[in-house]
Amino acid sequence: MNIYIASDHAGWELKTHIVQFLKKWDGIVVTDLGTNTPESVDYTDYAHQLCSNLKSGFGILICGSGNGMCMAANKWPDVRAALCWDVDIVRLSRAHNNANVLCLPARFVSVEDAIDMVSAFIETEFEGGRHVKRVAGIKLN
Repeated sequence: MNIYIASDHAGWELKTHIVQFLKKWDGIVVTDLGTNTPESVDYTDYAHQLCSNLKSGFGILICGSGNGMCMAANKWPDVRAALCWDVDIVRLSRAHNNANVLCLPARFVSVEDAIDMVSAFIETEFEGGRHVKRVAGIKLN
């Protein structure tokens, strides 16, 4: 499974912990798209870079509130980015909404909680069924 991960300056430290965690997980290939310093950057640059690379697998975007990354990511076709702050929201975003990008608010979650959310994101399957029509209705065609 491919996982792409990116952050802005507010999320780079949390991203570092998540990357270390993911690299220990069998069967996961992690692509870290930056940033790798606390120097100020534009979150949109990193959100768009991740989404342009996301052909299969999942993405993880991290910024201070998670909102900016989520808004930028959801401009891309076939990206269903979910801003999550606890494991229950993560599970629902995967099971009901087939989210393929997890957005985390670095300033509002602990490293431990973020790792639990990343695990839930990877392990939770889309339920399909009645949710297929609803997910299809997200697109404006």
